[in-house]
Amino acid sequence: MSKLLEVNDLKKHFPIHGGLFGGVTANVYAVDGVSFDIAKGETLSLVGESGCGKSTVGKAILRLIEPTAGQVVLDGERIDNIPLSQLRKLRRRIQVVFQDPFSSLNPRMRVRDILAEPLINFGLAKGGSDIDDKVAALMDKVRLPRDAMRRFPHEFSGGQRQRIGIARALAPGADLIICDEAVSALDVSVKAQIVNLLSDLQDELGLALLFISHDLAIVEHLTHRVAVMYLGRIVELTDRRTLFSKSHHPYTRALLSAVPVPDPDAPRNRVILTGDVPSPINPPSGCRFHTRCPFAFDRCRTEEPQLRSVGTGHQTACHLEHAPGEPIAAMAMA
Repeated sequence: MSKLLEVNDLKKHFPIHGGLFGGVTANVYAVDGVSFDIAKGETLSLVGESGCGKSTVGKAILRLIEPTAGQVVLDGERIDNIPLSQLRKLRRRIQVVFQDPFSSLNPRMRVRDILAEPLINFGLAKGGSDIDDKVAALMDKVRLPRDAMRRFPHEFSGGQRQRIGIARALAPGADLIICDEAVSALDVSVKAQIVNLLSDLQDELGLALLFISHDLAIVEHLTHRVAVMYLGRIVELTDRRTLFSKSHHPYTRALLSAVPVPDPDAPRNRVILTGDVPSPINPPSGCRFHTRCPFAFDRCRTEEPQLRSVGTGHQTACHLEHAPGEPIAAMAMA
């Protein structure tokens, strides 16, 4: 599959101002050298703990915040440095579904007007009847009744509102949709419905998805590949099957061991991390995970690991040389 989006060494540092003259006294290294690509029709999930920088990556790609450094390439065209006046073309091709379905919709607008807005902004509808027809088609795609377009957002449940958000993202004919924790505010059964809807829409329309989430149980049922982030950097990148069966990085294994299972009494190989996530203002030297890693050794504290191949399409940023899929207990022997 051809690449639709390429992100190369993306960085976003937020300056902290202070002192007598309000100068920059420090930086928050929210995203600090992230690289990945997404093919047409593919889902890449970006996962990690809260505060690891995954939502900042999505906002930087969308140019909702300006990246500090790095490159973002959409379909062969670099978009991280184009003037703001030329962003309209980008906005049409990349859309976003936000986390909160309650605050992401204008409460004073009817659904018909919410969905008509992108059609009008991008010149995709000719008049009143054409707008109504296109809005009705969008309602069909997200499996909402057509007569619901005359209602206000507060008249819908959370899951229904998120369907409206998805319909709004589909309206301009986007190639890539960034789902920023798009199901985290929903009930479990509703999450499944929204995930199934996204999967069906992807098959029907050939959409590419960047699915930002901390919920690995949801990710397992939706994604093609997974990028695991920790403290502003990607520590593991591989396909779904490999991640859930032969993950390499100790942090990834700790995340997987924390995923709830149907039988709480079933034997599990739990990995309990100690300590807190370090501050992104002053990240640790060497491997950023070494302060919490049960297998850290001297090299981890001084030398920063780079993403390296440990299998076909499988990359990890870890100094441990154990074989992928080796039992976690054996990692202590590495």
